[in-house]
Amino acid sequence: MINEFKDFIAKGNVMDMAVGIIIGAAFTAIVTSLVGDLINPIIGLFTGGVDFTNNYAVLSGEVPAGASLEAARETGASVFAYGAFLMAVINFLIIAWVVFMLVKMVNRVKEAAAKKEEAAPEAPAGPTEKDLLMEIRDALTNRGPAA
Repeated sequence: MINEFKDFIAKGNVMDMAVGIIIGAAFTAIVTSLVGDLINPIIGLFTGGVDFTNNYAVLSGEVPAGASLEAARETGASVFAYGAFLMAVINFLIIAWVVFMLVKMVNRVKEAAAKKEEAAPEAPAGPTEKDLLMEIRDALTNRGPAA
């Protein structure tokens, strides 16, 4: 059973998947930081600093006027947090756009590398064994009788 497990883990596709998941988790942190720390503040400049996260409607319970979403949830009231959902959708769209642009850039780099490989001239092939033997035969034939 342990040997089967070792064989399973040693397969290339399992290791590739593990590496992909680890890199994906690190990439998620980078993209989240990019969106939260760089892109959202720029969008906030254009929208006047609007943050929909604290927009909600109280479905039942008592919530003090002007309380944040977190404070409303702490009171135990049932809240309809449409602002948090709207911000999640906006963040998703921004992240999807950033990932799309990154994939597009990577594809351009791959295409440029492929074009370089295609454009590289192939080394001239040397004569084949058959060509060499024919040259030797012709040279011996043209030499004439031995003196």
